[in-house]
Amino acid sequence: MGSEREASDDRAAKTCVKMLLLLLLCSYHFTPARAGDADRIYKVLAAGSQKAEAACAEPQGTRVHRIYIVLACPHAISDISPSFAVTPSSSGATLLLSHRYGPCSPAPSTDEPTMAELLQRDQLRAEYVQRKFYNGDDALDQSKITVPTNLGSALETLQYVITVGIGSPAVTQNMIIDTGSDVSWVHCSTPNGSVLFDPVKSSTYSPFSCTSTPCTQLGEDGNGCSSSQCQYMVTYGDGSNTTGTYGSDTLALTTSETVANFNFGCSHKEEGFDDKTDGLMGLGGDAESLVSQTAATYGKSFSYCLPETSRSPGFLTLGAPNTTSGFVTTPMYKFGNVSTYYGILLQDIAVGGAPLGISPAVFSTGSVMDSGTIITRLPARAYSSLSSAFRAGMRGYPRAPTVSLFDTCFDFTGLDLANVSVPAVTLVFDGGVEVDLVYNGIMVAVGDGTTVTECLAFAATTGLSLIGNVQQRAFEVLHDVGQGVFGFRPDAC
Repeated sequence: MGSEREASDDRAAKTCVKMLLLLLLCSYHFTPARAGDADRIYKVLAAGSQKAEAACAEPQGTRVHRIYIVLACPHAISDISPSFAVTPSSSGATLLLSHRYGPCSPAPSTDEPTMAELLQRDQLRAEYVQRKFYNGDDALDQSKITVPTNLGSALETLQYVITVGIGSPAVTQNMIIDTGSDVSWVHCSTPNGSVLFDPVKSSTYSPFSCTSTPCTQLGEDGNGCSSSQCQYMVTYGDGSNTTGTYGSDTLALTTSETVANFNFGCSHKEEGFDDKTDGLMGLGGDAESLVSQTAATYGKSFSYCLPETSRSPGFLTLGAPNTTSGFVTTPMYKFGNVSTYYGILLQDIAVGGAPLGISPAVFSTGSVMDSGTIITRLPARAYSSLSSAFRAGMRGYPRAPTVSLFDTCFDFTGLDLANVSVPAVTLVFDGGVEVDLVYNGIMVAVGDGTTVTECLAFAATTGLSLIGNVQQRAFEVLHDVGQGVFGFRPDAC
């Protein structure tokens, strides 16, 4: 039986895409290191046990995952007071990043999906990404769409928003970010409650011709030609799509940092969208992305800090850090035939400080580091080991029933939350780099309002593993594509 399983694993590994290590000489040192707290236990603090000192801020030195009082919201990095504990490491272009459904969102919406709806969308997103690797087919299995159409699209899983200006004069655009997309676009004909960008009113807008290099670089996102102008079409995981004209204009990242001739889509028609944001900013690895277009200025390097709660601010920075002090680094891998996604190699997982001893072969096909997937998907054998060890560390708490993707859940109803503790979870990456997750990167609340239920924020998969945005929270996650490096700096926001 064991030999059959090993043979099956070997076959799966051979059929999965081979990862190409970027063998680049650089100044980073790949030494075993740790990012995060040295504490092996995290505390769950009761609601109201701490007061917010500023809007959307969390007091230093606590692991609070409850609601805070909101007093005021920053509109730019320069507006953030020191109490926010937002500390970008680079002097490059830094933009305020907010949770799209939080009180500081520049595009607030009252249509926040429920946890069940969000997890359904997340599963569609994960399967869409995985199909790109196994057969290159992003066609959707219609039988798996069970979410009401008024939810919008797979973009529901994209939870973080930045504010930029496009055009001359600049029109403010609130755009969701996605490391799993390359083509950026904004609404030009169907505002959906957003601020409509009108290319006619911009003196610097120019549509691309159908024979231009940017048009031919669109590849499968190209959509032919109309009136001698290049057309694009981007389809997402649930079949929703945007189509329009591909052109360029001035992009204002901050008041002092602009990008001339930024390539993006001017969307004239969308299907399946019901969103209050103005568009999407692609941060993927292909030629069309913001990262690639600004490589000459920012060295094809960017980082972000996704806030630990929706009431905290984060940031997106273009440009390498001024110093790698405070970061732990591990090699970045590129997938040979899927250039959009960024790859990272897990080696093991530790629970409560004890390594699980998972065979490296389990992770040999690599993982996608993805800002748009919410929940981390692990190979089934790795997840089983993690779940078993975590349950063992939680023996003192009553179990709760399975909820959607989650089968390791606990009922904290009626307990003194200030005295509830959970084991630390550490992700161990290539080179022995250890990343200690924050509380809200370990557990996710799924209660219905009458119960206090929280679940281990991981799920099993039979496909390629994905590192979701829940596990990236509170770290500055460096993507130095030019140097082939991922970096993690704890407590950055």
